[in-house]
Amino acid sequence: MKANIRFAEVSDSSAILELIRELAAFEKEPDSAKLTLTDIEKYGFGEQPLFQCLVAELNQKVVGMALYYPRFSTWKGPTFHLEDLIVSEAYKGQGIGTQLYSKFIQSAYEKGVERIDWNVLDWNKPAVDFYEKSGATVLYEWCTVQMHRSEMEAYIKNIQK
Repeated sequence: MKANIRFAEVSDSSAILELIRELAAFEKEPDSAKLTLTDIEKYGFGEQPLFQCLVAELNQKVVGMALYYPRFSTWKGPTFHLEDLIVSEAYKGQGIGTQLYSKFIQSAYEKGVERIDWNVLDWNKPAVDFYEKSGATVLYEWCTVQMHRSEMEAYIKNIQK
């Protein structure tokens, strides 16, 4: 099925938020998605956007997205990080995710980035297999490290003692 893949607009914010919530449920973390509609509008479409987003539409309905942002690699230079690629459950298996993935890679290449990267859960075998089949390298030896705001606060308090 051929979807219309385009850059997101502020009017897509509620659809983006719904896809984020759907992904959180899929990843077994439904209560972890704390973003609001205001956050999406501000950080994606405000004066200083922090992310870019491609959306997939069918019959003027957003059914998928690829949300990404620029990074910089000290080894490679300009990089894009694909934060999330999600297709709504009702539309999976129709090639829409592949279309979003392809458009993201094409856009990154055209913008001259030297590398794109993203994370995938090790239990999401279909995604891991898809990425490897597409020519991407899955780095099994790397661990993802995160520090949330409350942990940052605790760390700062600790070093200020």
